[in-house]
Formats: sequence, C-alpha cells, structure tokens
Amino acid sequence: MLSPGALAAVVTVRLLQRSALVLTIVATMSATLLTTGIGARAHGAYDPAGFDFYVESSMGPIKSRIFRAADGNTNRVVYALDGMRAREDLNGWEIESDAARRLTEQNINVVMPIGGQSSFYADWERPSTFYGATIDAYADSAGLDEIPAFSDGPGKSYTYAWETFLTRDLRNALRDRLGFSPVRNGIFGLSMGGSAAITLAAYHPDQFSFTASMSGYLTPSSPGMRTAISTAMVNAGGYNLACMIDSPLSTKWQRMDPFVFAPRLIANNTRVWVSAATGVTTDRFDKDTLAGSALEILAWASTRTFQARMTTLGAKNVTYDFPTTGLHNWRLWQDELVRMLPDLSASIG
Repeated sequence: MLSPGALAAVVTVRLLQRSALVLTIVATMSATLLTTGIGARAHGAYDPAGFDFYVESSMGPIKSRIFRAADGNTNRVVYALDGMRAREDLNGWEIESDAARRLTEQNINVVMPIGGQSSFYADWERPSTFYGATIDAYADSAGLDEIPAFSDGPGKSYTYAWETFLTRDLRNALRDRLGFSPVRNGIFGLSMGGSAAITLAAYHPDQFSFTASMSGYLTPSSPGMRTAISTAMVNAGGYNLACMIDSPLSTKWQRMDPFVFAPRLIANNTRVWVSAATGVTTDRFDKDTLAGSALEILAWASTRTFQARMTTLGAKNVTYDFPTTGLHNWRLWQDELVRMLPDLSASIG
C-alpha cells in the first residue's frame, strides 16, 4: 500500500501529464493565444527611482535596473527574474508591478536583470537557430515577409549565458561598483523565472540563501513537459529548445529540474518559497483567460508535484502558497509578492 506522500506524488504526476498535454494543445491551436496576453495586469510602469546598471558579458553589455534600499544598506539584496516574454528595455516586475517600492521600503536592494526572453536564465549550448539559421533567414531566402514570432532577437546571434552572467559577471560588478554583498542574497521569479530562481539557488548556495518561484515549472524533465516548454518557447519569440539543451537524454534536464535536485535544496538549507494558483477565475472568459488558465494549471500541477517530493524528503525549509483562484498573470504575482515578502526579508543579509 502506498504511503500518503507516495500517493500524492502519483496523483500529481498524473495531473501534470494531463496539464502538459492541455497546454501543448492550446499553444499549438494558436500562437497568438500564448503571445498576446496572460490575463489582467497589475499596475506599474517605468520607475524613476531606479537606475540603469550595465555589465559586460559574453552576451555583450547587459542592462539591469537597480533600486536602492530605503535605509541605504548594501547587505540585503534580491534579484527579480522575469517571465518568458522578458523585454529588452525594462523588467516585467518594474513595468507591471510595484515590487520595487514594496521591497525597498523593507530595506531590500532590488536587482532587476533586463532581457533573457525564453532563456530560462540558463547557459545554452549555442545560439537559437533552426537547422543552423533563424526562421527569418529562411523567410528571406524564400522571398517571404518577416514572421514576427520567429524574428531575430536576443540569443540568436550569440549564445545565451545567463547563469554565468547572474552568478559571476553581475554578482561581481554589484560587489565591486556598488558595494552590494555577494552572499546571502535572495532570488525570485515568475513562470520561467520562478523555475530559474530555484535552480540558481540550488547550485549557488553561497550567493542565494532564499529563493522563490511564483507559477514556476518545477518538473521540466517529467513526461510531457519538454513538449509543452518547447511549444511555449517557439511561441515566445521563436526559440529552439534544442539549442538550450541539445538532447532529451542530456543530464542537463535533470540539472535544471527542482524535483530532481530537491535534496540539494535541503542540504544547503536554502529557504524556499513556492506558489501557484489553480487557474480558476471569475473573470470574463476569453482567449486571455484561457491562456492564463492553461498556463497556471500546468504550473499548479508541477508545483504540487514538487511539494510532494519535498514532503517525502522531510523538508523543513520550504513554504507553500496555493491560492484557490488565480490565473497566470501579474495580478496573481503582485499578490504573491506581498505574501512572500516577510519570508524573504527574514532570510537574506
């Protein structure tokens, strides 16, 4: 007879497989569905309280936005990671939320890296191309107009090296130029950024003492997830999953899978905070709510599976938050930020 923990794991894995199939079907039906919206937004825009901070890297100069703690300290630092549609001008947390204000009022310095669309903030194998060329190159050779979903962009003429950038280049520059502490930082993110935040904290425990995932995909190597992720990456800028990890059999899949490396988080005593909503909403039903629901259902199933794994391992270093309603959108993540803040504040510096 299965133990309660094992039974929970079986149930959530089955839910995950079904949810991944749903997302793949939805994404395949309409690229527009996944690229135009993720539901209602919170409030926010360019914040003049921040300043641009450029750092050289193998990807070229990368901009971050820095917001200083209200009390001027340099010991309490958090990195805020964006989602799959990360822009090149501002981080979504600045555009869509008041995260910077809330965090700096709690005497936390905020670092918002800019860019990394569909990157999972990982070090890739090679630039993103399809059979050695961007889709635009094929369109040009065939005399076709540009295909927007597959246009040239970041990570296509050079190789993404986001893990190296965040844990070496940016970290050292913040220490040397601003005096920020390079240890006991926090890192959190939404969706793609949530998965990445957990991964970066697991493999860089000297840098990150706290990590949080909001609506992240915490079982990327499980059945169905690679297909779902691949479909989403194509729709979010025309990126080729095989250029991030070149083989389905590569051990890199396990390396970036929080379900697999969960014991590492426990051994490091990293403070972990994870959340996902059910995808249920009272909002008017349209293509945005359908996309937001499908994406959040997948995140919920994946996060529940991660919870089952951590529970069976006896983890005492993790907090879970599962709102009964909520879509894959900024309204949800703004609320999750508020609920996460006390745990973050107590775990860094």
